[in-house]
Amino acid sequence: MHRERFYTLSASCADRVGIVARVSSFFAGHGGWILETSLHAEPPGEAANGAESVGRYFMRIEVKADSLPFHLAELRERFRPLADELEMDWKITDSAVKKRVVLLVSKQEHCLYDLLARWKSKELDIEIPCVVSNHDTFRGFVEWHGIPFHHVPVTADNKTTAYAEVRRIFEEVRGDTMVLARYMQILSPELCAAYPGRIINIHHSFLPSFVGAKPYHQAWAKGVKLIGATCHYVTADLDQGPIIEQDVIRIDHSDAVEDMVRYGKDIEKTVLARGLRYHLEDRVLVHGNKTIVFR
Repeated sequence: MHRERFYTLSASCADRVGIVARVSSFFAGHGGWILETSLHAEPPGEAANGAESVGRYFMRIEVKADSLPFHLAELRERFRPLADELEMDWKITDSAVKKRVVLLVSKQEHCLYDLLARWKSKELDIEIPCVVSNHDTFRGFVEWHGIPFHHVPVTADNKTTAYAEVRRIFEEVRGDTMVLARYMQILSPELCAAYPGRIINIHHSFLPSFVGAKPYHQAWAKGVKLIGATCHYVTADLDQGPIIEQDVIRIDHSDAVEDMVRYGKDIEKTVLARGLRYHLEDRVLVHGNKTIVFR
């Protein structure tokens, strides 16, 4: 990937003739140097009520920052009239601004260790303002990295208070994205609704198969030949949010549940890291309960 500073436009709107021409002309008209373009047209389909849904167009465009004669705030204001005319859902981000990622973890360490290693090596060029956990298990490890650790216990009786505290912490540290790195709790509907498209989970199953608890045990009982992991956005419906990334590994009849858990940890780490990277680079556009992912 190029290292120079760039702005990223990610947008979607009802499909029509001339969208690409209008947007590219906007940037060209200001001397903008387009570095990368990704486009996708979703054809019309049948809506849930039987009516025909309108086709939708998706785009992701990177523009060299110093090729434009103005900064990000002015770019957004200049682009807004065109976006309003095309009735776009859109955002423009700056590659020079690091995203602030808050990690939530319980008592399994593999995804936490992996993300901290990628952050430490700058493979993930992000800020991690804190880690939140419902257990105190990883306090020493997290604080050794110089990252604040918050222990927020979650019980059957205090969930409302606990998730209010998680939200308070996230707002206080100005978090952009919340990552459930094997955080083995179901978030409250209120917390999910507060951050649509900003909470990412790794589920140790190839969804939609084996939702909920102990998916490897469920898979073993079914005698499946493939197990996998799914990175998805969190919604109020358990393990039903839009899928960002998935992967699988082949197993056979000789593999016990313990083997499947061990194999699965490797998949979980890589799938979560890939899905998070796509999200951070604004490569994921949500369309209903589906995603368009520009890799």
